[in-house]
Amino acid sequence: MEYLVEMKSRAPAGTPPAVMADLQAREAVRARELAAEGTIVRLWQPAASGRRTFGLFTSDEHGLLDKALASMPLHMWRSYEITPLSWHPDDPGAERGHEAAEFLTRTTITVPAGTSGRTIDELKVREAICNQALAQAGLLVRLWTPPIQPGLWQSVGLWSARDLRDLQSILASLPLHAWMTAQITPLS
Repeated sequence: MEYLVEMKSRAPAGTPPAVMADLQAREAVRARELAAEGTIVRLWQPAASGRRTFGLFTSDEHGLLDKALASMPLHMWRSYEITPLSWHPDDPGAERGHEAAEFLTRTTITVPAGTSGRTIDELKVREAICNQALAQAGLLVRLWTPPIQPGLWQSVGLWSARDLRDLQSILASLPLHAWMTAQITPLS
C-alpha cells in the first residue's frame, strides 16, 4: 500500500548548527537506505516551506511504516500526517512528468443536490478520458484515492506543469472542475 506522509520538523531552539548538520546528514543516509529498500518512493519539499517534507512511502502494513519513520534521525523532532492511498482508476502510474515543476493536489468534488446519476456517470467518463490524455501528455503523473469519507469524493494527485498558472489551467479544463475544490502544493 502507498502512503502520502507529510513530515514537519522542528528542532528545539538553541540546537547547535553542528548537531543539525550531523542529523541532516544521517537523515539523508537513512532516506537513501529506505529508498533502496523500496519503502520511500519519492520525497519532495514544498517550495518555501522550511522544514516541511512530503514523502510517498510503500509498506505492506501500517506498523512497518511507523517503524520506518521512527528509524529516521529527525523523528524525535517531527510530526506526521499520514494518508493511506488507494488505487484510483485514472492513475497512470508514471514516475515523472514532462514539465520541470511538480504539484501535489488534494481535490474534493461536491456534487450539486438534485444532479442525476446519469449526469454524474457521464461526467466521470469524460473526466477519465481527460485524465488519460493528461497522463499521455506527461502532465498527470499519479492519482490516488484517500480514505473514503461519507459524502466526500476526493483524490490526491501528482501533477507536472510549467508553473502554478499552467496547473490551474489544466485543472480548469477537467469536466468536473465546476464541482471541484483543490488544494495545490508546489513541490521542489
